[in-house]
Amino acid sequence: MKQNTYELIREQVYIERLDNGLPIFVIKKPGYYKSYAFFATNYGGVDRRFKHGGEWIDTPEGVAHFLEHKMFDTEDGNALAMLSENGAQPNAYTSTDITGYHFASTEKFYENLEILLSFVSVPYFTKDSVEKEQGIIAQEIRMTEDSPDYTLYYDFMKLLFRHNPARHSVAGTVESIAEITDETLYACHKIFYNPSNMALVVAGDVDPEKVIAIAKKILPTERGEIPQRDYGDPEIPEPVARRAERTMEVSEPMFIFGASAEYPKRGADRLRFGLTARLAMRTLAGKSSPLYLRMYDEGLVKSDFGAGFEATAGIAFTEFDGQAADPEAVFAAVMAEVQRVAQEGFNEALFERVKKATFGGILRSLDGENAWDGYVRAHFRGYDSFETADVLLGITAADAHAFVREFMQPERFAMMVVRPKGAVNV
Repeated sequence: MKQNTYELIREQVYIERLDNGLPIFVIKKPGYYKSYAFFATNYGGVDRRFKHGGEWIDTPEGVAHFLEHKMFDTEDGNALAMLSENGAQPNAYTSTDITGYHFASTEKFYENLEILLSFVSVPYFTKDSVEKEQGIIAQEIRMTEDSPDYTLYYDFMKLLFRHNPARHSVAGTVESIAEITDETLYACHKIFYNPSNMALVVAGDVDPEKVIAIAKKILPTERGEIPQRDYGDPEIPEPVARRAERTMEVSEPMFIFGASAEYPKRGADRLRFGLTARLAMRTLAGKSSPLYLRMYDEGLVKSDFGAGFEATAGIAFTEFDGQAADPEAVFAAVMAEVQRVAQEGFNEALFERVKKATFGGILRSLDGENAWDGYVRAHFRGYDSFETADVLLGITAADAHAFVREFMQPERFAMMVVRPKGAVNV
């Protein structure tokens, strides 16, 4: 068993890769009263077209999410209920590029770990249960399609990108999930839920040897083929369109705008690029930035205004979002600041304050459940999330300035607005 020690963040990780290809990471937390387990597959909403067994396979939108819903069904009952009855706090989710199953517990941790590994690795579907789930998920989809936040985000994604499946909802559409059968779910489980395409993270005051022994006892022994994914033709920097809007039942206009960026897809370079982008966005328009404070004082934006960066499934983009009476005025103010920073660079003192605050946030996050989610995501993307703090300290204001200059040119930006019904844009 390998052991990694991270002096800067005072963490210790035990690492073992089983013969079936599964990596296990045990993060020792001496004295913790609660323990966590996060079991995930490198499979999300974008993984609709893939090559396996020498053949390209196309699946409907929403299979990964549908599969996550059905995985709690077992021949002995519902695994979610079993974990809850056993004192655990279980949950699961499907995102663009990952599906994760997790729980936290203060007692019976090893028993709960056995339940988690068992139900995730052994699928149980019937035609009737799949048909019933289609109705449940269809209702969820209809509800999200009526959501202004949902509509705003995915309309924005369709402005920025032409081909990437991240343009579409992880849940799919009512029409696409109607195509899903129990055979579809069994086939996708066999392909993506093989240990070679998964990872297990455990954190707490636990015994690494015992965790590994349970995984060896419960999980399949054979390795599986890792599928090759196809996310469509390469994207280009220019958006499909620069502006779009629609009306919905909202009290005030909602907006999102941003620009695409090309980034390293794996490894330490990806980690550094993402951190540089986030520092640039926080320094440019974070809550402590002169731009945000000025816009807030002038009444252009409210406290819900945010600025961030996302990277997934071969695409990346900056985003500014919120509610405002005059979204175009917000856009103009942000673009003016972007152009100023592109010419002059960032204020060094401000940048260092933002970096220091970000470093503090990283340290605080290591005690939260999202840390284990992030650890698995980092593993799938080819880097170690516990090296984030070390990499962060090496990023300079000049690096952030270079990001703004290269990836935030005006011609890259697109903007989506949702206005109240009956509103007139003048």
